[in-house]
Amino acid sequence: MIVLHLRRVLYSLVPSNSDGLFIWRGVGIPRDYRVNDRIRIAEVRLIDEAGKQLGVMPTRQALIFAQERGLDLVEVAPGSRPPVCRLMDYGKFRYEATRREREARKAQRSKTTNELREVRLEGRIGDHDLETKIRQVKRLLGEGSKVRVSVRFRGREITHPEIGMALLRRVAESLVEDAGMEKAPSFEGRFLAMILAPISTGGKSSKPKDEPAQQTEKEKTRA
Repeated sequence: MIVLHLRRVLYSLVPSNSDGLFIWRGVGIPRDYRVNDRIRIAEVRLIDEAGKQLGVMPTRQALIFAQERGLDLVEVAPGSRPPVCRLMDYGKFRYEATRREREARKAQRSKTTNELREVRLEGRIGDHDLETKIRQVKRLLGEGSKVRVSVRFRGREITHPEIGMALLRRVAESLVEDAGMEKAPSFEGRFLAMILAPISTGGKSSKPKDEPAQQTEKEKTRA
């Protein structure tokens, strides 16, 4: 019964993606395990790399087992009496744990898909600043977010909407490989704004649909 319980416990050891802990049956275990000579206790309960129980033995003997198999002795359950250790390739284990954490963060970011973010421009923005804003929009699109790009007009700048339209056109043309136009530029108070959507969410889907319709109208006119 104890063996079965320990096996379930060890196989439930999975990394979390927060607080620098690994979750073990709902309990946070420090990321840095005691390994090999850092294990100071007199005896341990040993489990081999295949999950087989080898029983309780002196820690020095468990270290010999690990060395003979070219593996590390890792203390995975320090709270047990005696502590439970397992034979494993610790470097590989840490690499896999880091990879799973990275994938978990990526999955978390993907949940923000279609979230509307905003990047604002000024009518008199310089070329360098505009390029910086374009890179910011591209980054947000890459994270799966839709982006509202707006130009704010101050004072009498509102009488020259062509300036804002030229800026938005430049942004859209720079991101033609990354986004589609979900909402064409339009005025919202003193702002001229458009909404771009990442291609992965179907942002370009509207263009292919519109073109056949326009061709059909032209054909009807010719007829």
